[in-house]
Amino acid sequence: MDNQNGFDAEAIKQAFRTILRSIGEDPDREGLKETPCRVARMYEEIFQGKDQDPRDHLATTFDEDHHEMVILRDIPFYSMCEHHFMPFFGKAHVGYIPNGKIVGLSKLARVVEGFARRPQVQERLTSQIADAIEEVLTPKGVGVVIEGIHTCMTMRGIKKPGSVMMTSAMRGAFRSRASTRSEFMDLIRSESHLG
Repeated sequence: MDNQNGFDAEAIKQAFRTILRSIGEDPDREGLKETPCRVARMYEEIFQGKDQDPRDHLATTFDEDHHEMVILRDIPFYSMCEHHFMPFFGKAHVGYIPNGKIVGLSKLARVVEGFARRPQVQERLTSQIADAIEEVLTPKGVGVVIEGIHTCMTMRGIKKPGSVMMTSAMRGAFRSRASTRSEFMDLIRSESHLG
């Protein structure tokens, strides 16, 4: 094992050599010789969030008397579907209404990344992000919308490229007040004039 978190690069290399042989490839041929090592390094990077608690990124807050919506939209993410171990990726939109404290915007993106970098399903990812923000910041409300492209559906199975899965998780005022939810949805859909 490579570290205390249970990541075992050598086992991944051996397993991938077995996979290569199982599909009729020679793991010792020129183009594949280093592939098991590359796959092990890739998995270590892709799954680095597995043993972290993304809520830790929300620990540093700032007292601020702001009671309107704060939104960070178009946060790119990459994850791995736990059903087929194929990538899914897209954009997350995160909003909250502070209740006397705010957090640095980069921390919201780090929460998204922390939960995305583990074997996942998009539904759980959406809820985990919303729940973490609600638990740590105790805001008046939280809204999370994720748009994802799933390669397990676009390049295999039904093969429908261009399909986008959307999930949402609404907490507090975002769930109980239709006008708040509607404002959030309108703002994440609006066109940016920044770039």
